[in-house]
This record gives sequence, C-alpha cells and structure tokens, in this order.
Amino acid sequence: MSEFIVSARKYRPQTFEDVVGQKHITNTLKNAIRTGKVAHAFLFCGPRGVGKTTSARILAKTLNCMNLTAELDPCNECESCTAFNQSHSFNIHELDAASNNGVDDIRQLVEQVRIAPQVGTHSVYIIDEVHMLSTAAFNAFLKTLEEPPAHAIFILATTERHKILPTILSRCQVFDFSRITIEDMAEHLGNIARKEGVDAEQDALHVIAQKADGALRDALSIFDRMVTFSGDKLTYSAVIETLNVLDYDYFFKVVDYALNGDIRQLLLTYNDIINKGFEGHNFITGFCEHLRNLMVARDAQTVRLLEVGEKAREQYLQQAKSTPGDWLLAALRESTKTDIDYKAATNKRLIVELLLLQLVDLKKKAMTA
Repeated sequence: MSEFIVSARKYRPQTFEDVVGQKHITNTLKNAIRTGKVAHAFLFCGPRGVGKTTSARILAKTLNCMNLTAELDPCNECESCTAFNQSHSFNIHELDAASNNGVDDIRQLVEQVRIAPQVGTHSVYIIDEVHMLSTAAFNAFLKTLEEPPAHAIFILATTERHKILPTILSRCQVFDFSRITIEDMAEHLGNIARKEGVDAEQDALHVIAQKADGALRDALSIFDRMVTFSGDKLTYSAVIETLNVLDYDYFFKVVDYALNGDIRQLLLTYNDIINKGFEGHNFITGFCEHLRNLMVARDAQTVRLLEVGEKAREQYLQQAKSTPGDWLLAALRESTKTDIDYKAATNKRLIVELLLLQLVDLKKKAMTA
C-alpha cells in the first residue's frame, strides 16, 4: 500500500506565487528581496492555517537560493535549495516555541546564531507560536533580536499577537495575515480536485470553504475526509450530510411558505429539520444568514458579497426579486431576536415555531399597511 500524503503537505506552496490569499504580504516580501532591503526580524501574525509558517519557509529558501529566477523564485537545483527540499538544510532552523519555551532554549539558540552559514548567505531562524515563550525567554532574546549578526534573520510566527511583548514588536517588521476568502479557498480546492482526478461540484467546495472558517489547512483536511468518504465524485449532498450542514434549500422553502402564508408547510418543514438531527439554533443561525444573503442579493452592487456557489447564487437572485424589502428587514429583526432568546428559552422548539408564525404575520401586516 502506497503511503498517503495529506493534501496540506502534498500541495504546500513552494513559491510566493503559490501562497493563497496573501498577495499583500508576498508582494512586499518579493520587493524586499528585489531591492535588497530585507529586515533582520519579521513577525508573521494571523489565524491558524493561513500560510504564516509556509511563507516563512519560502522566504528562508528564497534568501539562500544561489540562482534565483527572474520572478525571484528559488531554482530548486542549487545546493541550498536541494538541502531545503530534502529537509536537511543547515542554515534554516525551526523552533517550536510551544514546546521549547524556556530561557535555556533561547540561550541555546542565541549561541547558535553566532555560527555563520556553511551554505548560502543567511542563517534563518523560524520560531513558531512565539507567543508561548516565557517572559524570561523573551528578555533573553531581546538583545540578539535587536542586534543580530549580519548573516542572521529571524522570522517569528504567532496566532496571538496581543501576547507578544511590545519590546519584541518594536524590533520586528510586522505582517498581518488575513483569513482566506471563501472564493479563493474554493478555487484552490477546485485546482487540487482536478489534479487528484476528483469530480467536485462547485457548491460542495463552497460548503467546505465555509466550514473551514478562513483557514486553508482546515479546508484541505476536510477535503481529504470528503474524498475518503465519497471517492472520486464529490457532491453537495454528500458534503452536507458528512459535515452535518443544513441544506440551504430548506431556507428557500421557509421563505416561500412564509410569503405564501402556508403555516402547515412551515411547521412540517421545521419538523423535518428536527427529525434529521439538527438543533433549533442551527436553523435560526442559518436562517439569519439566508435572510442576510437575500438582502445583499437585492442590489447589483452588493451581490458580490454572496459567498456561495454559482447554483446557490442564482437561487438567491431569483428569490430576492420576489421578496419585499420591508418583510425581509422585519424578518431579519425577528430572527435575530429569536437567536438571542433561544438560549434562555425552556421550550426551544416552541420559540422557533413562534418565529415561523411571526414570519407569516409580518407578511399579513405588510399587505394591510
């Protein structure tokens, strides 16, 4: 049996161009290399799984490459690149501050910094989860971080910038990594699906991207799980079933039934949702999101704010045309109130059913106004 490599490792970016959703950072780093204005210390901040450590490795590899391409990408052929690709580079060092957070660990690193690189021009030290260092370790690191040897470059990475001492922040160039947009993530997953020979529906990829909450590594992990479950055909129905996501078709039905005053179908639809194992709060939060999407779908200028697949986008545009704006705003207000009241409610099913009845009543009030 061949060894399986998870997508997050198999398709880890090897150049700045491969990094997804962080153009503002990769362009700045490339310009710094191009102009020879590379700082001696960087701090990469941002949520998990958005490319901080990956960008740090690419920067380290690029700085030590002996034959950079015209696009400032590593050649992958020189001695330094080859050593890095085979994971035994002697001038790129990684330290996990989560498990090496004591003052003795930092003192050992400071001693190592003095040694000039044997291959390449820079010794690059990547310290991941740097916020985990103790106060004593931070203080032991300050002098070296401020006045390192000419060959030394430090790249610190953290998910919790607020825990970093101000004295450390002032000595670094700080780069804030942003959450990756659903569109960028879905496009990247689509490219990987094609390389893996997986026939993936666009709506399925969007659901995976939404579930990942801005972290590409999480999206790739979910993608691997989905492919394991469904094989070489990834469908929307399979994804929502496996991830326990409520089908957005339910929300389209609820709006239609409410506008038509069909109380019977509203209650039966909610009963069907409960029978499928979803809690009332799942329905309320999903319905609030649905109403918000209808709001933005009403205006051509705000349609781009819809973070859904192409099929769902068409459904939103169609329903938005037939949904009165006053009803939509009132329904969103009532749904948000129910969301707040849900946790304190004793009879949670009743409070959701009351919301459904109010949706019909809002329509009647709008007609008599």
